[in-house]
Amino acid sequence: MSAEGALLFARYAYPPNELGYCGPDDAAALLRPGAVAGMEQRARQFEGAWCYLEFLAEAAGIPDPLDVRVVEAYWIGNELLDLADSGALVARLLDRFRGQTGGTWREAAHRAVAHHSFQVFDVYPWAVLLRGTGNPTALSVLDQCRIRTGVVVGVDGESATVESCPLSWDGEALVPAPPRRESVRWSTGGRSLIAGVSPGDRVALHWDWVCDVLTDEQAARIESIEGRRHSEINSLTG
Repeated sequence: MSAEGALLFARYAYPPNELGYCGPDDAAALLRPGAVAGMEQRARQFEGAWCYLEFLAEAAGIPDPLDVRVVEAYWIGNELLDLADSGALVARLLDRFRGQTGGTWREAAHRAVAHHSFQVFDVYPWAVLLRGTGNPTALSVLDQCRIRTGVVVGVDGESATVESCPLSWDGEALVPAPPRRESVRWSTGGRSLIAGVSPGDRVALHWDWVCDVLTDEQAARIESIEGRRHSEINSLTG
C-alpha cells in the first residue's frame, strides 16, 4: 500500500466520514498518528469511493487501489481517467449499487467518468431533485459534497476564510454563483492531514474542510471536470 496515496485518500475522505455520511465509525482515527498503517482496511469501508479506486487501478494496470495516482484521479483528476472505459464503469456500478434508486448513472454508459464528481452529480439523486423549481436541500448537498476549489484569504487558528464560487440553480441549470467567503477548518484539536494553510493558497474543499493545498494544474482539473458534469446534468434536468 502506498503511504502517500493512503494519506491523500484520508485528506478527502475525512470530512464526510466525520459527518457520518460514509465510511466506518470513529472518523477521528484518520487523524491519529500512524493512521496510514491501517488505511486500506478503513478505505475499503468507504464503499462508494473504493469501487472507483479498484476500477481505476484495474484499468491502469496498477495493483494498489491506494496508489497515489489512483487516489488523485478519483478526487482531483489526472490522466488515469482516460484509461477507464465509461461503459465498463457503469457495468461495475450496476453491480455495486444494485437496487439503489435515483440518479442518472444507469443511462450514462457514454459519459461516465471514474471521478468523485460523477458519484455526486450522477449516482446520488440530488441533481435530479433540482428539476422544476429546484430543491434548496439538494443544491446545498451538491455544493458541499463535491470537491470545490477556493483561495485562502485569512487564517485564524484551526479555521480559515476561503473565497470560492458556490453552486446556484437558475431554474433550468446549475451555474456557478459569484464568489463568496466561507469559514472552513483545516485542523481540529491540533490534528490535521496537511501542514497548514496561508493566505493566497489554492485549496480543495470538501464539506467544511480544507483537504489539500492545490497546484494551479490540479485546481484547473477539478474545475474542468466539474464543468463537464454540470453541462451533462443540465442537459438531462432542463
